[in-house]
Amino acid sequence: MTFTFNEMSSKEILRARLGVLRQEHRALDEKIHSLGETEHMDSLEIRRLKKHKLMLKDQIVRLEDQITPDIIA
Repeated sequence: MTFTFNEMSSKEILRARLGVLRQEHRALDEKIHSLGETEHMDSLEIRRLKKHKLMLKDQIVRLEDQITPDIIA
């Protein structure tokens, strides 16, 4: 089933964006891990990647909250 942008609901758009962010987060995690294993690791690059990874995590949490808001009973 293929959707055009106009046919997707706002939650579907958020879920699609969430999937992209999670993929990017995993890719950064793998890159940081592989850079940390090299003997010529660039600590500045690793710090930059970790900062970007943290920013992605914050975006992921915000999107998750938008998709499934907390319900106070």
